[in-house]
Amino acid sequence: MSRSTRSIRPALKDRIPGGPDGRRMLVIGFIDKCGTGLWSTAMALYFTYVTGLGLGQVGLLIAVSGAVGIAGSPLGGLLADRFPLVRVIICTQLLRATALLALLATDDYLLLVLFSAAGALPDRATNVLTKLYAARVAGPDRVRYQAINRTTSNIGWTLGGLGAAAALAVGTTTAFHLLLVGDALSYLVMAALTLRCAEPPAPAASRIAATSGDTRPTPTTKPANPWRDRGFLAFTAGESVFFLHDSILQVALPLWIVHATDAPVGLAPLLLVANSALVVIFQVPLSRFGSSTDAARRLLVPLAGLFAVGTLALTVSALGGRTLAIAALVTAAVALTFAEMIHTLASWEISVALAPDDAQGAYLGVHGLAQSTQRFVGPLLMTGLVATGPFGWTALGAALVATSAAQSRLVRRRLTEPSLSVAKVTVSEH
Repeated sequence: MSRSTRSIRPALKDRIPGGPDGRRMLVIGFIDKCGTGLWSTAMALYFTYVTGLGLGQVGLLIAVSGAVGIAGSPLGGLLADRFPLVRVIICTQLLRATALLALLATDDYLLLVLFSAAGALPDRATNVLTKLYAARVAGPDRVRYQAINRTTSNIGWTLGGLGAAAALAVGTTTAFHLLLVGDALSYLVMAALTLRCAEPPAPAASRIAATSGDTRPTPTTKPANPWRDRGFLAFTAGESVFFLHDSILQVALPLWIVHATDAPVGLAPLLLVANSALVVIFQVPLSRFGSSTDAARRLLVPLAGLFAVGTLALTVSALGGRTLAIAALVTAAVALTFAEMIHTLASWEISVALAPDDAQGAYLGVHGLAQSTQRFVGPLLMTGLVATGPFGWTALGAALVATSAAQSRLVRRRLTEPSLSVAKVTVSEH
């Protein structure tokens, strides 16, 4: 038994790209989502019951934090192009911990808004920074790495949410404080683990080393500017439309069940649980369909089909009848969940391939605006869409299909090679 165990363990490790540092960063991401699941689930209730804010004040605080956080993605990418990536990641982790702990020190509304906004900046920057690290440490296996990362993140978020539910069942001020402190401590643990990660080579250095063995710096021209790249900005705008799948599932679906269908209200949380379960089961196996840039572009075709099926099913769910509503809603949730997974694969590979080596951080930071903006605007759009009735889903489905076609043409025009994945490199272990 021990012999077979020794033979299996190396194989399991080899299935995770990026070597020891890649595996360590996956653990860091898992801890991040566990802590975030603890706090995010209870944040609105903390401000309501512990600090005594009214409903309007809580809504404004969350909205302001979300708006400020939009700047985190481009700011994080910009810093990553100018400073060692590992150090920037550690700084964001420490800033997130500090901003959370600062909430314990005051009940003043303006300070609570200030501290929440200060925490939103590094929080949004983290997505871009970890994406950059993964792209550099995993090389051409970055799509599979991202799929594994999403799987572990979903598990971590679920565990954190369960922990929060247990604490909320107690409902005391101490329980709320422990949730907040638990999330802050998770960032300190993450910072300690990140200190053990090696600094991955920048893309340009990786390509030079892979082709010539020469790692000496070479003269470069002025880095490309994503804000002047209209093609990349158009791609990012299309991505913000695709990311609406998050608000559809998290916001619109529960509201639609309650206000427009004959389905039981209890179906809403079950569909969200099914969403997480499907991601955990299928995200990694699906990654093989996006292993190159050209393959990722071709995923935009099934993505359009899944969006069409999902939005059409939501329209059908309002036609009347409990059985029809349940069947249509389950179909919609499954289709939109697979659309979420397919889009994640395509978005991950294409955005990295479109980013020039000398400005990878800046480009991916601008790309991160798509998700940050959707998180801020998406819930408002979905609330309005639910109010329009079944016609709203038809219009949204048509917009998503049209966006898929436009993105496919844009990517085909921008990429002249089948794949622009960087050459695989080995990162030293500390």
